[in-house]
Amino acid sequence: MKIQRTVTVDKPLSKVFAYFSDFTTTTEWDPGTVRTVRQSGDGGVGTSYHNTTKFAGRETELVYVVEELVPDRRFALRGENKSVVAHDTMEFSGDGSRTTMTYTADFEFKGLIRFVAPLLAPALTKLGNDAERGMREALSRL
Repeated sequence: MKIQRTVTVDKPLSKVFAYFSDFTTTTEWDPGTVRTVRQSGDGGVGTSYHNTTKFAGRETELVYVVEELVPDRRFALRGENKSVVAHDTMEFSGDGSRTTMTYTADFEFKGLIRFVAPLLAPALTKLGNDAERGMREALSRL
């Protein structure tokens, strides 16, 4: 299952990239995030984050690891717990004062939950819409 949203703002690319590549900011723009704490690393490839999210009325925890960081271009993480693997990717482009970011979240469900995953589609769509709204609001405050 996949969520993808694109946001364009009148903010400098380097500022937008710096904000989103600090994954602890999810508490500010992702309404489902309860908390995100950096466990290890300096924010670059290999850095791990412990993320607690509320989804479909339940709290779930994932450990995310930064897999790719290309300054001002691309930031990708892989999150995992016993029931899901999440691949979050943010791609950036801009012209100095205006930035476009495309956020993609791919979910691979594991175990028995993969059989009921299609029933989660409405909740995932709402999650994507809420995150897009949160990204726009957070960016307006930068």
